[in-house]
Amino acid sequence: MAKKETKAPKYSKETYRYWYESMQLQRKFEEKCGQLYGMQKIKGFCHLYIGQEACSSGSKSALKEGDKYITAYRDHGIPLALGTSPNAIMAELYGKITGASKGKGGSMHIFDKSVGFVGGHGIVGAQIPLGAGLGFAEKYNKTGNLAICYFGDGAVRQGALHETFNIAMTWKIPVIFVVENNGYAMGTSVARTSNVTDLYTIGEAYDMPSEPVDAMDVEAVHEAVSRAAARARAGEGPTFLEFRTYRYRGHSMSDPQKYRSKEEVEAYKERDPIEQVKMTILENNILTQAELDEIDAKIKIQVQESVEFAENSPFPSKEEAYKDVYVQEDYPFIEE
Repeated sequence: MAKKETKAPKYSKETYRYWYESMQLQRKFEEKCGQLYGMQKIKGFCHLYIGQEACSSGSKSALKEGDKYITAYRDHGIPLALGTSPNAIMAELYGKITGASKGKGGSMHIFDKSVGFVGGHGIVGAQIPLGAGLGFAEKYNKTGNLAICYFGDGAVRQGALHETFNIAMTWKIPVIFVVENNGYAMGTSVARTSNVTDLYTIGEAYDMPSEPVDAMDVEAVHEAVSRAAARARAGEGPTFLEFRTYRYRGHSMSDPQKYRSKEEVEAYKERDPIEQVKMTILENNILTQAELDEIDAKIKIQVQESVEFAENSPFPSKEEAYKDVYVQEDYPFIEE
């Protein structure tokens, strides 16, 4: 691999440490999930985030507490970046009662209200109008917060996106729309499904500020989201960002990946987001190799503890199936 140009640091030591630790935790957690799936410890659908970690970590560092996050079903990485316990996510993947969704959601439906994560959603594009709704609630309640809504390049083809973009611009809703364009909707390339391959230009039809982002670079993600957040908080409405990223693994664990070459995957790995930030850290003496090794050792323990927690947690009782189906409210004005 050719030596890359040294990048001068633009942010604090704490920020670079967060980026490295956050992305590395996501990477190691997802690698472990892949192993456990092969062992049939994790069952059902499972979509890994390996390669896309800068999307979540760069967004988190640009936003603030109280902002809301919503995404599709490739949803393990974002809550990890936000601070959800790996134990809660792993237990959910195992279908255990101690999981983030009490074992009822599995891989595709992780939720954590405590960190503002309003879930992974299994229906393609369904979270796009929900993301605008979250932003509208913040605007209505005058909180000063915003919503960020992620979706894949396949979801761009959904009509709900266009309806949502129109109303979001009309009402100047504080929401950041992000398409995580990893090049493939399952196994179908963007070029095979649309004449428009620069996906960010779709927002321009609604006069929505839109731009492409090198999402293999966590600094570029942070900067783009920061700009979008400033516009949203100033009352200027939504932004559409095209995160140009790549997943190293298949669409799901059952994907044989015959639609792309090994050479293509390796070419993207040469721009790995974790390795890029690691190089910036080491070449600018932000952290030492020993400090990075210490972070890696801590993460290894965290991931192993999450597996042990999931293994030792109980499955939900049969009675649990009848809970959380309806919202329980008391309406004193309704006669029995």
